[in-house]
Amino acid sequence: MNLFKFLFLILFFGFCGNAKPQQVEEKIEWKEGVSLNWKDFKAKPPQNSRFKANTNAGITYSYGLKNENGIESLNYEVNSYFYPHLSWVVQESKNDHLLKHEQTHFDITELHARKLRKGLSEIDLNEVPQNVRKILDDLYKTIEKERSLMQNEYDRETNHSLNKEAEVKWLKLVQEELLKLRNYRN
Repeated sequence: MNLFKFLFLILFFGFCGNAKPQQVEEKIEWKEGVSLNWKDFKAKPPQNSRFKANTNAGITYSYGLKNENGIESLNYEVNSYFYPHLSWVVQESKNDHLLKHEQTHFDITELHARKLRKGLSEIDLNEVPQNVRKILDDLYKTIEKERSLMQNEYDRETNHSLNKEAEVKWLKLVQEELLKLRNYRN
């Protein structure tokens, strides 16, 4: 029995000793006036991909409820992030036009982060039922679905950056929408 425990401990510590600490996921928060550059795209492109680049971006949110003197309030934080180690570019395809296309994907993510902030700011806790968590999660899922649809529509209409006229149209549209929701930037 003691031999069994001894072998177990050797195996256990052997595996633990080889385990690498989990790296903190690198992310770049969207900031007004700050653009992506090709150095931010750190993942290796998949072999045989028909695409020249890929932006991996997303929205995170957290919230808390606070009750002061019988008045409930909602505190929340919403961020849009770009994930360098999940984003890639084919080296020989790098150019300013393609980088702008990828930046617009990140801008679309920020646009939807602002929509989420706006939606959260409009929730009146005095008028919502007890299940606040479900309401907040449903709002997030709705915004995420809209974001995904817009990202796909952007790629379809611009033919993944090849249709330059459509690119100009989309760049203008996204910038105008961001401006409309400027009160909801971080």
